[in-house]
Amino acid sequence: MVTLKQLAKELNVSISTVSKALNNSEEIGKETIKRVKELAELYNYKPNKVALSLKQNRTNTIGVIIPDILNHFLSKVLFGIEREASLHGYNIMTCISNESLEKEKESLQLLANGSVDGFILCVSEETQIKNEIEHFKQTIKQGLPIVMFDRVAHDVLCDKVIVDDFDATYRATKNLLDENRKQIAFMSNIDDLSVGKLRERGYNKAILESQDYKPLVLNIKKEDNAQDKIIAFMKKHKNIDAVISADSASGVIAINVATSLGLKVPKDISVIGFSSQSVSNHSIPRLTTIRQHAKEIGANAAQMLIKRLQNITGEPYDFKTKIVKTSLVKNGSTL
Repeated sequence: MVTLKQLAKELNVSISTVSKALNNSEEIGKETIKRVKELAELYNYKPNKVALSLKQNRTNTIGVIIPDILNHFLSKVLFGIEREASLHGYNIMTCISNESLEKEKESLQLLANGSVDGFILCVSEETQIKNEIEHFKQTIKQGLPIVMFDRVAHDVLCDKVIVDDFDATYRATKNLLDENRKQIAFMSNIDDLSVGKLRERGYNKAILESQDYKPLVLNIKKEDNAQDKIIAFMKKHKNIDAVISADSASGVIAINVATSLGLKVPKDISVIGFSSQSVSNHSIPRLTTIRQHAKEIGANAAQMLIKRLQNITGEPYDFKTKIVKTSLVKNGSTL
């Protein structure tokens, strides 16, 4: 690779002059800038990013850690992060924790070693179950800010981006009660996660406020066959006339199971699920969805981190939690 020193020697100028010319400094004459750039292009000169980051004490790179790359919601958040980061001149380096606490720790250690300026992450399932947060606190102590999104560790002092999980299921349940539904079931395969717990609480509050009905909950474990569990549940509770799903899969399965049991959707049973528009296409009729606006979550997370990284004054300011409002997108599975 050609270096600044080699360019300077060939042009018979100082290394400082070459550097300033490549950066269009006003201290350097137009003719010199032209000569330097022409030679740099001839030799295909590229700045040494590692040396530059050491000199500037920043990498202009954001570390992103997500639990599951195959999760459609997380993929769209990642898209939103990358797009917003790129607009501000930042690159991203992405690691996948695969819902593992150990992999999450390894990713933080790997990237915290001078590779990134800060982190955007969604906490892994194992981390939430074990309630381990020390690795996050240690990273922040190193001077690397963290922004958490969706699944967050509430005891870690950092910026966060979440959706209104509790209010979303509360409003969705109220919507079903307004349809005059009497036996509304709640299905979830994420009851170990903070977001799953909040969604179940929102449902419970709406049901208990109605006073006439009792909560009816099906929690599906990782090792379970979701379809078999939902079939057995709906056969046992034959009077179910509505379902709210806390995750993207259970709602679609519930529609397909209801149809196989001879129920008409939405005449006999209504179904609402947390999902994206693309996932809702996997059922007939299409699933009415609670949309989380994943790209907006990603953009907000990137904005919050970049604002903290570019804090010119250096004065600390309070950590914030940004709540992105969900929206109910009515399709064919509700009246």
